[in-house]
Amino acid sequence: MEDQAPPPIDSRQAWTSALHWGLKTATGQGARQMTWVDADFTEWPLNDAGWLQQLTAWLRLPQRRLVLLAADFSAIPQQHPRFMAWRRDWSHAVEARQVPPELATGLPLVLLDDRQLSVQLLDPVHWRGRAAQDARVAHLIREQVDAVLQRSEIGFPVNTLGL
Repeated sequence: MEDQAPPPIDSRQAWTSALHWGLKTATGQGARQMTWVDADFTEWPLNDAGWLQQLTAWLRLPQRRLVLLAADFSAIPQQHPRFMAWRRDWSHAVEARQVPPELATGLPLVLLDDRQLSVQLLDPVHWRGRAAQDARVAHLIREQVDAVLQRSEIGFPVNTLGL
């Protein structure tokens, strides 16, 4: 795979493009795990058919895992119905974790692989961020995310049980 330079993030559309770049790059470079972190994932392209097709191809490879970390998953069923249907088939490889309320405000907005790739929205009000293939940057973000993951709980069940 030919590496493309990380795109600048300076608008909502640029954020979406950077997420697509991050997914394509991480899957193309053989990442075994990706961690996606957001308060609620409303601004992610989770309902995009191409996005899900690429994610499916990646998860079909051995030992692949996707971790979702959020403060609130309640908007996903309405905003991303295609993702909800897709997730039922891939629940064995997708782990959804919910952060405690006291950590929700400081949650980074990031797509991170297990190597050196990161796509991070630093200023969600003005849509400013950075995409990078830098081991040092990824390591620093990973430490921050791991600290939150340790305090998170399994959340967002695939099926809700009821009477």
